[in-house]
Amino acid sequence: MTYAVRYTKAAKEDLKRLYGFLLDHDQQAACRAREAIAKAMGFLRDFPFACRKAVPDNPFLREMLISFGASGYVVLFEIEDKETVTNLAVRHQREEDYH
Repeated sequence: MTYAVRYTKAAKEDLKRLYGFLLDHDQQAACRAREAIAKAMGFLRDFPFACRKAVPDNPFLREMLISFGASGYVVLFEIEDKETVTNLAVRHQREEDYH
């Protein structure tokens, strides 16, 4: 089964912020990061339950790690139903927490 992947407004803003940060420093890295995140979303469409639980008591709230360079990104998402996954937030692994 393939899930539709949606984004909350906050998750879209996170992606813009992260992309903008890289774009200011290294355009090629920004493009590679965008590709890595897009590839991870393809995995999420097929295997959302393969990602780790964000909290022990909620099997539908999960996190996905995206490798990129020496660190990467963390996507917080919720499996809404049998057809939909919603990305709630995205952060760089070196950030303190989700915004």
